[in-house]
Amino acid sequence: MEKSLQDSGVLPIISVVAKSPLYRTAPVGGPPGQTDYLNAAIRVTTSLSAQQLLDRCLEVEQRLGRVRRERWGPRTLDLDILLYGDEIVSDEGLTIPHPMLRSRLFVLVPLADIAPVDLLLPPDGSILASVLSAQLATNGLALSDYKSNSIYRAGWGTKSDVEASYLRRSMTPG
Repeated sequence: MEKSLQDSGVLPIISVVAKSPLYRTAPVGGPPGQTDYLNAAIRVTTSLSAQQLLDRCLEVEQRLGRVRRERWGPRTLDLDILLYGDEIVSDEGLTIPHPMLRSRLFVLVPLADIAPVDLLLPPDGSILASVLSAQLATNGLALSDYKSNSIYRAGWGTKSDVEASYLRRSMTPG
């Protein structure tokens, strides 16, 4: 019955439209000694409001074992809403666009992988590609350098698939 209601659109649903590659990156901020992170972006369509989507993200984090101990500390999973259409949200616990979106390559690169080429970022209408280029220049990187951190492209697979892909990549000369 629930499947029928979801199919009919009566219940809110989330559909994945696009997935970026996974990127292995060093932690930014937080306590020293953390291991590398895996970062990616997905593009979804949903009938949920931004707040309802955040609530679902938090439920998934909790179900998969996330415990919030320290700000920017190690974690099993961190799901953030970067954009929600062209909406601007500034509520307690939810800010859209994500406040660090423009300053973090580990967010901008995966987002650019899945976003329309001419995506305009609220609130000022900056073009995503221009913001990404500026951040790459600030960090003295070419996009190809950053993308060399891509560790698994095709559908993500399981954690062991990702780790095996990373190991194969790191053992490849060159």
